[in-house]
Amino acid sequence: MPYTMRMSVDGGCRRNGYSNAIAAAAVVVHRKWGGIRYWTRRLPNYPRPTNQAAELTAIVLALELALQKYKDCEKRPYMRVTITTDMGLQWMNSSGRDVANQELIQRALELEDEIEEDGIVMYEWVPRGENTLADECVNEELDEMEEETDSTDGYSSSDY
Repeated sequence: MPYTMRMSVDGGCRRNGYSNAIAAAAVVVHRKWGGIRYWTRRLPNYPRPTNQAAELTAIVLALELALQKYKDCEKRPYMRVTITTDMGLQWMNSSGRDVANQELIQRALELEDEIEEDGIVMYEWVPRGENTLADECVNEELDEMEEETDSTDGYSSSDY
């Protein structure tokens, strides 16, 4: 019987393209018997965060969590990971060039390869309106980031 993990991911960036942009990623793990658990990750201020980087970071975080959970299993069963996202998984832009953030794409592919030694990773696209849990987690993290920045007159003392 396979070990199944179902995750929803999302990333977000406020003020995308501007020097004061902030971004975060979220992963929601849907538990087998109901309930959820979630993780978030803040993107660093440099290089300047973008929405695409946040979305890809969410996928990397999901794969890292799946791999860690698998390594915690004593018997190492076949693993089936399903990642639900509202991001189009395209590696080329409309001009036919590679998309930005190749280092994040490469990291995701490396993690996929590691999982696929004993399992499978599947991606499921959903419309943005159906990805509400992950979206809420991202927005909560972004709200916290903005509150921290506001309370320090534009400078944040947190490590991202």
